[in-house]
Amino acid sequence: MKTLLKNFINGIITIVPIIIVVYVIYKTFVFLDSLLGNFLRPYMKNDYIPGIGLLLTVVLITFLGFLSTRYVAGKLIRLIDRLLERIPVVKTLYSVIKDTVQSFLGEKKSFSKVALVTIPGTEMKSLGFITSENLESFYSPLGDHVAVYVPQTFQVAGFTFLIPKEQVEIIDVKPEEAMKFILSGGMANKGSQTASEQK
Repeated sequence: MKTLLKNFINGIITIVPIIIVVYVIYKTFVFLDSLLGNFLRPYMKNDYIPGIGLLLTVVLITFLGFLSTRYVAGKLIRLIDRLLERIPVVKTLYSVIKDTVQSFLGEKKSFSKVALVTIPGTEMKSLGFITSENLESFYSPLGDHVAVYVPQTFQVAGFTFLIPKEQVEIIDVKPEEAMKFILSGGMANKGSQTASEQK
């Protein structure tokens, strides 16, 4: 029974993460493929091959990105951009989505600096990510502060703290490693330690 239980636990440890990752990749593929795939299926019917919708979506996004650098198309896109930023309610949603996408893919990426902050009144430390170093334009008295996003363990949610710059320590850790460490409650560090010890 102990051997069976041990093999069962080993199976969970090795197989479950693979199944979850494959499932997430599959669902992401299906979603992206359906963006244009749902329009193509009625016309192509049985000739439709899964993946065509995803391929066309990538081509379309690339083409629109190319057009945004052209003079006439660029002016049209900027006009639509200004229009969306003036419509009540829509402008809030649009600006959040736009700023979020730019923070991950733009030239000045957020989440690129890992910060170590001290919880007030304690000696406990918390890991976070610098999301904005220029808060003066948001609210002038916060000119000497930075925005630090602190994710929660086992969740995507988190908190945004506005902290004086001198109280924030930037550490030399890759953002991906820091995010794994936080989301796993520190458990992801065990694997890297074991690998380094084996070397």
